Order: sequence, then structure tokens, then C-alpha cells
Amino acid sequence: MSDVKTGTLADLRDALAARQVAGTEPGEDAPPSLLGDRPKQEPKRDEQGRSYGTGRRKESVARVWLKPGKGEIEVNGKKVGTYFARPVLRMLITQPFLVADRYNQFDVYCTVVGGGLSGQAGAVRHGISRALVNYEPDLRSILKAAGFLTRDPRVVERKKYGRMKARRSFQFSKR
Repeated sequence: MSDVKTGTLADLRDALAARQVAGTEPGEDAPPSLLGDRPKQEPKRDEQGRSYGTGRRKESVARVWLKPGKGEIEVNGKKVGTYFARPVLRMLITQPFLVADRYNQFDVYCTVVGGGLSGQAGAVRHGISRALVNYEPDLRSILKAAGFLTRDPRVVERKKYGRMKARRSFQFSKR
């Protein structure tokens, strides 16, 4: 884990800008043997100019399509404000755009299945980040440093037999 994650989005942008001013691109600090002659990543877009990304979080899976536009986000056929009523969930979804400095430049269409609303919002954020990297491969280092390309592996622990829940025991009785 890097200490960059704990700062704000502005701190992250400043750190990346300072790295570029110093003449080192993100990823250049790795030994030359690991970098090799890596070819320039090509954008992955379909015939309609969209890029695709799959996002996952807890039990939720989001399929996200991204195309240049006015910043409209549609989730399961509904506007993002209707589907995710809580402002925290809407903020979570827009984080990749804010970090990449691409706010209101892309329209997002996504379908989400499984889990609850917070898991779905995390899945959409993961999918948006992956779709952004497919559309613009240069954004990978910024989004990776912010931790948006890493799938959060935490899931609900399963219930065990002889227990009320995953770990809670039945109530003990003296008599």
C-alpha cells in the first residue's frame, strides 16, 4: 500500500505533476529490465467510439460503456441521481473522472446486477476506471496510484454451522 491513497485528490494530482516535472514518468522508477521495450498501449474502442470496462465489488458486477459526451451517467436505464439517491454513492462513482481530470467529458451507460447499493456503486467506479484506461491508456498510472483499478476483494464471510451468523454463537444459558 502506498501513502498516496490517504491524501486528497488534489494531493495526488500534485504528486503526479511533481513527478512529471522532475522528468520521471510514473513507472520509470522501476529497473530497466522490468520495463523492457513495452509497446505503446492502443486505445480499445468499438465501432461506435465507446470503450468497455467490467467492475466488481462484493457480489455486484457492473458492465460499463464510456463515450465522449456531456457527463451524463445512466445506470440500469435510470439517471444516476434516481438510481443512487445518496450523495456519497454518486461521489464514489465520479471519483475516477475527478482524479483523471475528465469530469463531464464522458457519457456513461452501465448495467449493474447483484449486491446492495454501496456494492453496486463500488462496482460502477471500478468499471468506469477500467473503461477510462481502455479509452485513454495514458490514464492508467494516475488511476492505479489512486487505487481505482484494484478490485476490492472483501466479501461477506459465509455462515458456519453451529453458529447464528458467521462468528456469533448461540446465546449461552446457565440453566
